[in-house]
Amino acid sequence: MIQRDLALTTLRPHVEPRDLVVAVYQSCFDWLALCPRDLNYVSTGAMGQASSHALGLALGSPDRRVIVLDGDGSLLMNLGSLVTIANVRPKHFLHLVFENGVYEVNGGHPIPGTGTVDFVGMAKAAGYQDAMCFSQLDAFEAALPELLACDGPVMAVLKIAPGKAYPRDYNYIHSATARKIFRDALNRDET
Repeated sequence: MIQRDLALTTLRPHVEPRDLVVAVYQSCFDWLALCPRDLNYVSTGAMGQASSHALGLALGSPDRRVIVLDGDGSLLMNLGSLVTIANVRPKHFLHLVFENGVYEVNGGHPIPGTGTVDFVGMAKAAGYQDAMCFSQLDAFEAALPELLACDGPVMAVLKIAPGKAYPRDYNYIHSATARKIFRDALNRDET
C-alpha cells in the first residue's frame, strides 16, 4: 500500500507550471495542501465527474497535460467516462485512481466490489492506451516520468492508505473564489 500523501508528494515535482490538475474529494484536499497552485481545478461537489471535467479541459487545452486525481468510489459513479475518454483519445491525459475501497470523505463506507473491481482492466477494455497498477511507492516513482510522457489516455491505479490527514476546506472548494482563480490562471496563460 502507498500512502496517498507520499504518492502526491512524489507527483509534485513532475507537475509543470502549465499542467492542469483535476482533483476530487480527499485527493483534492491533500493536493491543495501539498501543492497549492492556480491551475488546480477543483471538481469536488461533482462526485464521479473528475474524469469528465478533465476530458473537457483536455479538449479545450490540447497542448497541456491534464492530470486527474480520482478516487475509486468516485470513478465507479461515472464508468462510462472511460469509454468516452478512450474514444476521444486526449494526448496528454494521465488518470490517477486512488484505490482504497471506501468513500473516504463520506464516512469511510465501503465501495461496491471492493477487492474485485479491476480498474486497470476496465480502462484497457474501454480503450485507454495503457493502464497499470501500483502498490509500492518506488515502482510508481520510477514509472511516473514515462506515464506523464505517454500518449494518452493513460491510467495508473494506486493501492493507497490514507496517510497524513489534511484539512477538508469545503468552503474553499465550493467557492466562486476557487473557480475564479482557476479560470483567471487558465485565461492568463492562454493569452
